[in-house]
Amino acid sequence: MAESIPPVVPTPPTPADPVTVERVWSAARGSELDLVLITPDGVPAADLPVCLALHGRGASARTFVDLGLPSMLTEAVRAGMPPFTVAAVDGSNYWVAVDPADDPQRMLTEELPGWLSRRGLGLRTGGVPSAAMGISMGAFGALRYTRDHRDLRATAAISPALFVGWGDARSRKVFRDRAQWESHEPLLHADDTAPVPIGVWCGTQDPFAGAARRYIQAARPQLSRLAPGGHTDKYWKKVLPDVLRFLGDHLGQ
Repeated sequence: MAESIPPVVPTPPTPADPVTVERVWSAARGSELDLVLITPDGVPAADLPVCLALHGRGASARTFVDLGLPSMLTEAVRAGMPPFTVAAVDGSNYWVAVDPADDPQRMLTEELPGWLSRRGLGLRTGGVPSAAMGISMGAFGALRYTRDHRDLRATAAISPALFVGWGDARSRKVFRDRAQWESHEPLLHADDTAPVPIGVWCGTQDPFAGAARRYIQAARPQLSRLAPGGHTDKYWKKVLPDVLRFLGDHLGQ
């Protein structure tokens, strides 16, 4: 009697580490930088959509870990939100090419998809993120990114650092000139992100609250929440769970 051969049982996909931080070289930025990947604890990363996360001025990609986003993401998924991966990278200069040798938007468009796909992320979209979010300067950058990626499923702008005039923008000593600022300023291109669903969160004590109100009036985002709070970690920690639910609801559709 022939010996029976046990059936081959496929090995289930291994859940990714909830947080990984790697150093990658960006030719577009001319520097080495951090790539931070955050996945819900216990969830395999394969086939999950990816949300790009852009940090604020003076911060870094690790900011999202410091704000507690990994545990917030895991808790939201366990509560029923569709899972997704968050990918954060180091940026600068309001996420625009103030210096031709340092072009964050080119990094996001041309290099990030390769970094993600080589790590088995975002494979259904060729490594291209399916959503975007940003805090302060990062919200400026996320809205700018959305103008070039109108197939995103959603974009979240938290405490967006927007400028109502050239005087305010010039005071930041970032933009080369008025023409460059005008070409990127989300307030001057409020219709250029359609049809991507946009969500805006801003504290009413935030110095950018007036600009956020103007953006809400001009862009008519799908969701806008103005509530007490400042331009602080405390406020961002408070609203991030709501931001994640907004993104998860759209990524799960």
